[in-house]
Amino acid sequence: MAGENTTGFLSPQDVHDRLGVLSGMKVADFGCGAGEFAVLIAKTVGPDGLVTAIDVLTSALESVTARARVAGLENVQTIRANLEVAGGSKLHDASQDMVLASSVLIQSKNPADIIGEAKRILKFEGTLAAIEWKKGATASFGPPDADRIDSASLQKLLEMHGFSIISQFDAGAYHYGMVAKKQQ
Repeated sequence: MAGENTTGFLSPQDVHDRLGVLSGMKVADFGCGAGEFAVLIAKTVGPDGLVTAIDVLTSALESVTARARVAGLENVQTIRANLEVAGGSKLHDASQDMVLASSVLIQSKNPADIIGEAKRILKFEGTLAAIEWKKGATASFGPPDADRIDSASLQKLLEMHGFSIISQFDAGAYHYGMVAKKQQ
């Protein structure tokens, strides 16, 4: 969940390596939490790229800022925003090469709104990478199984928003990943 350190059961490095992040990219990290992904991605996009870490929690954004400072990164900016509101990210239309949404859709009563915001800010053929909790992956932590979005439902939702699925992958024992390209 937002602000939670997920490194105990989800490897940000393993997920990062599957996303196709390139030098010079502009990447929005929706629901950035403590910033594990934001810092890794910022190192990859380099000084010609930019990571915009977005969260509704001020404490999460403070953590991202501190992590970026410790890592010597100057290409990370933070925005406090409600991603369920049209234009909520405060980023310009078609301005981002990639949006990462890790364990974000499950927190929304209407994940379609978040996908719509990602679509709005992505360039044509930009990438949306969603990491979500697997249904049926039981543990003493995490959201209730009934609240989780199964991969077939996520794929349908993305396709309804004009995305084509590029890849799906296991993101550890409790998560899966889906990478999609904006087509419309």
